[in-house]
Amino acid sequence: MVETERKGTPPPKKEKQGKKLIAGTDKENVNGNIQLIDNGKADSASPTSIDQTPKIIVEAPAKLPAEAKHAPLKNPADARADQNHVTGKTSPEMSPQETHDKVMKWNTDKMAPKNDSTEEMISGLKKAGIDVVKENDSKSVMSMDSEGSRLDRLLAQCTDDRKHLSPSLLRLYIDEMDEDGKVSIREFLKHLKRTGLQPFRDPRLASLMNSLSNDPSGVLTIQSEIGCKKFMEVEDFIEVTSPVAYLLNKALSSNLIIPEFPEFCKEITAIYNTLLPMKGGKNAQYIPQLARVDPDQLGISICTIDGQRFNIGNTNVPFCIQSCSKALNYAINVAELGPEKVHQHLGKEPSGVGFNQISLDKNGLPHNPMINPGAIACCSVLKNNWSLDDRFDFTIGEYKKMAGQEFVGFSNATFLSEKSCADQNFAIGYFLREHGVFPKETNLKQTLDLYFQLCSVEATCESAAVIAATLANGGVCPTTQESCLTPDSVRNTLSLMYSCGLYDYSGEFAFEVGLPGKSGVAGSIFIVVPNLMGICVWSPPLDSLGNSFRGIEFAKMLCKRFSFHQYDCISGGGGNKIDPRRYQTSESKESQIVNMLFAASAADTVLLRKYLQSGVDFNMPDYDGRTALHLSVCGGNLTVVKFLVEKARCNINPLDRWNSTPMDDGCTYEQTAIVDYLKKRGGVKGEVLLMQASQQY
Repeated sequence: MVETERKGTPPPKKEKQGKKLIAGTDKENVNGNIQLIDNGKADSASPTSIDQTPKIIVEAPAKLPAEAKHAPLKNPADARADQNHVTGKTSPEMSPQETHDKVMKWNTDKMAPKNDSTEEMISGLKKAGIDVVKENDSKSVMSMDSEGSRLDRLLAQCTDDRKHLSPSLLRLYIDEMDEDGKVSIREFLKHLKRTGLQPFRDPRLASLMNSLSNDPSGVLTIQSEIGCKKFMEVEDFIEVTSPVAYLLNKALSSNLIIPEFPEFCKEITAIYNTLLPMKGGKNAQYIPQLARVDPDQLGISICTIDGQRFNIGNTNVPFCIQSCSKALNYAINVAELGPEKVHQHLGKEPSGVGFNQISLDKNGLPHNPMINPGAIACCSVLKNNWSLDDRFDFTIGEYKKMAGQEFVGFSNATFLSEKSCADQNFAIGYFLREHGVFPKETNLKQTLDLYFQLCSVEATCESAAVIAATLANGGVCPTTQESCLTPDSVRNTLSLMYSCGLYDYSGEFAFEVGLPGKSGVAGSIFIVVPNLMGICVWSPPLDSLGNSFRGIEFAKMLCKRFSFHQYDCISGGGGNKIDPRRYQTSESKESQIVNMLFAASAADTVLLRKYLQSGVDFNMPDYDGRTALHLSVCGGNLTVVKFLVEKARCNINPLDRWNSTPMDDGCTYEQTAIVDYLKKRGGVKGEVLLMQASQQY
């Protein structure tokens, strides 16, 4: 290796002081970067001493990576009035402002030479006043960074966000410590789960998870990261994520309907912890199976229209949905037959009487489908000309579609118990038949059996939340993207749930909570936040009106914390409530940059990742031209520095208003490990840039 030493302050000689540069004769190995490194002769007690003697070596590749380019400095007029602390003297040939401008122009235009050949590169360096000496044994110094070039080529192909993960996101999961540059699957899954998606349960991600499985058969058997591959080749990872790239880009860039999902979950957890010790109400007594359920159980499940999931408490315990089936049966009927035909047999008005009272409206029809007379009339219309078994199979199949094929079962014991104490419902049935409410040739016994069966259908909080989310999403299941109901049927159903869904508490619920809901005597409440999420809360003890005691308290607390009430959208109506949909837009771009700089200074990698995923430009400086890389170097955290350079692709040599680079800061604060790392990545001092620029011009 051949090298030349350069003094910080040139000696007072008239002849030109040359610099030597290593260059190899093997053309394949000499296309590369120019990297300046300290030869270690400087006084360790004075990291910024101008007597340090840098060496100039050539490394791969010919064009410097993106981080070697530097963002133009804002407000160049604020630069120093002289260069004495950089060069030891003031240039008599140009003003300080001219020097700064030329440095910035050179830094932007010349750091990445456009020629690829060794001879052209050496010729350009000689014009800059740098002598180049070729030597045959410099092959090791001139080795091409082929892996980095291969990776850059692969990422350059990922231009369509609907077909590929974005390059900035891919870099987050490429394990830099792995010599082959493979993707860290554990890191990828960890961040995917933070978005609220459940990769091991989400049907949209089933194919991807099969590809990530260690099982050579390709069958989805994994339930956690333990069953996954640890690393994957970049090419393979790009290929397996391609079918779901749009969803992954949306999730990992914090663009799902609730961007800050972990923060939202913390609020729900706080509500759950408040509800858990509450005592009140008692289980439904008229159905023996319901009376025997443990009253201390409480579960809360949430599913957003983007498929983000949160579950806390007893969310996997099956329970009978009871009257919650009434809303679903009505929606299925309207989707199948249309509202005009369905409402020939039932009305749309709140009843003002008990849910199991024998009564009709002024038109001689049941008041609405959310009370027993209307629900029985609704069952009489449901596939009226089919056999009972086919009608039941069809309806439960529709339930499963709305639940994203998650758990939907049937409790035969509850069905038999319901049927054995159904005198009131039989009386309602005969009354409706007497008044001509049913379609012609309706079999009353089969209609009542279907009604009891559908009340005895089982779900869990988790599957019921998906059903509610399907209603919130206009009839499209969030986790399967299958269209289950028509938009008109969903609109009509939510309107009736809003006005009639909570028995004799419906008006109060609409006033205080302001959301469509439907309760059942088993202790469940389905709550729908239109265009946002579905919620199921389950707690068996009922209040005096037949609604879940803790379920009603949950709904009240929910709408006190969040602006979910239908009329919170009125200007100022939400007060100090949280709107989780606005986390994403609450920060201006300027605030994001300021907070990103603070995160870099505080070594907050979690926040840095968030801003990187959100597309924040990490090269944006503050008013002094100080970038995130400057601040992280001063903080002395090598992990953050590596993150900024390797993941965020920060410019390696940005100049602040004092013409200092991160390398200057590392030397000033004696950050030896960081200085060594920056040197390997092409980092240089500001004085070197100034000198090279002045020689170039």
